[in-house]
Amino acid sequence: MSEVCIVAARRTPFGRFLGSLSRLSGVELACHAGQAAIGDFDRTQIDQVIVGNILSAGQGMNVARQVGVRLGLPIETPAFTVNMMCASGMQAIALGAQAIRAGDANAVLCGGTESMSNAPHLLPRSRTGIKLGDGRLVDSMLRDGLVDAFDHQHMANTAQALADKYGIEREEQDEFAASSQKRFAKSQSTGAFDDELVSHERLAQDEHPRPDTSAASLGELNPAFDKTGSITAGNASGVNDGAAMLLLTERQTAESNGWPIMAIIDATASVGCDPKLMGLGPVQAIRKLSVELSEFDAIEINEAFAAQVLACCKELDVDPHSINPNGGAIAVGHPIGASGARLVGQLAWRIRRGEIKKGLASLCVGGGMGTVVSLRMA
Repeated sequence: MSEVCIVAARRTPFGRFLGSLSRLSGVELACHAGQAAIGDFDRTQIDQVIVGNILSAGQGMNVARQVGVRLGLPIETPAFTVNMMCASGMQAIALGAQAIRAGDANAVLCGGTESMSNAPHLLPRSRTGIKLGDGRLVDSMLRDGLVDAFDHQHMANTAQALADKYGIEREEQDEFAASSQKRFAKSQSTGAFDDELVSHERLAQDEHPRPDTSAASLGELNPAFDKTGSITAGNASGVNDGAAMLLLTERQTAESNGWPIMAIIDATASVGCDPKLMGLGPVQAIRKLSVELSEFDAIEINEAFAAQVLACCKELDVDPHSINPNGGAIAVGHPIGASGARLVGQLAWRIRRGEIKKGLASLCVGGGMGTVVSLRMA
């Protein structure tokens, strides 16, 4: 079976909600990251484009196809868009790897993008007319991205359920969130993200981090969802805009073209779980992969919520201080369709620089799922 290599990984800075990147669509964000990922590679050798995106309403047909055409790939190059909620960007990478292993493609441009700022409001029933009473606008960001489709609770409430189930106190969550901010700030100051970032004229660096955050300052915030709960805006991930794109290829193709091999995609897995406890998705996905966590030099669990990550650590018997060494989505933000690709790209760069030999990235997924990707040095 063919070995799948990551030969390029770039991302945009992540912008705040209604911030510096809010005038850019998800397509435009993906094109910016994709252009940097392709660089001088021969576009005619790219056989597929796969892009994860959740909030697609109003962006036009097939986000991935728009990206491929705008980037000047051959018109014959097919493209499709993946919606697997927060796993969309990671699943796009998994599908690209599968296509290469199956012999359906030699090179795939894949990743994820999200402009949460541009998610439109919807007016249900307006097509047939609202005969009597008020017409209610529905926020598509909430309806399609942040609220469970089964029992209609906000994702934060599923995190609160985990906090209650595992006895995770507010102070523990705030300490983890403050640590994420500090780790990200330290990594940023040492240039840890310089290789992956491609600046935009509107924004050169990630806009969401708050490096001066402390557990004490977070403790002053009111609960944002359940008034008697412990989930706040400070110990949850952000609402953000951004994209991350990778170029995958078969190892022999990379070597024959002289393309730099950043990392090998060793394995991928996806799994379903109870939607009410969707934050445990990474636990189930990692167990499905049948690996020992001690094998990995770096483990990334996406920080949708501090409580959710801490619950996963309890289930996996992992020290929370040993994961996400560069901080996570609580600091950098969580443009939901892009985060999985950001995590994989970041690990690939760390392997490329020789900092680690093996890495694991995983996310929880709205609707009750989990995904995981493992990487290793070539």
